[in-house]
Amino acid sequence: MVTKAVQYSATGRRKTSTARVRLVNGVGKVLINERSIDEYLPLETLRRIVNQPFDATGTQQRFDVLAIVDGGGLTGQAGALRHGISRALLQVDPSYRAALKQAGYLTRDPRMKERKKPGQPGARKRFQFSKR
Repeated sequence: MVTKAVQYSATGRRKTSTARVRLVNGVGKVLINERSIDEYLPLETLRRIVNQPFDATGTQQRFDVLAIVDGGGLTGQAGALRHGISRALLQVDPSYRAALKQAGYLTRDPRMKERKKPGQPGARKRFQFSKR
């Protein structure tokens, strides 16, 4: 009889990026859109952001991450991945909540691009004023 691997799934968001994350027991491999993390995220700082929840909970090399990410840029996607991994880790063990919450990884970053308003060239910018 084949036993099904235990997996935990969660969704993370930041700006316009969305990450659907699955955690599976493994050795610490991270696959983003079926590509390795080194291939998908060129900057070391972005890779560090993705791994922060594992560092906070002391679960490095315990889970493989399978993620589907879309929308936004690489920084937003890395933030969405961190949010999704943190939420999935809560399903693994609810006692991780204190460490993750204290580090701020469970809070969705609400900052978004402000919309452009009609009658002006941008969100805040105004056309040049001339008295005559």
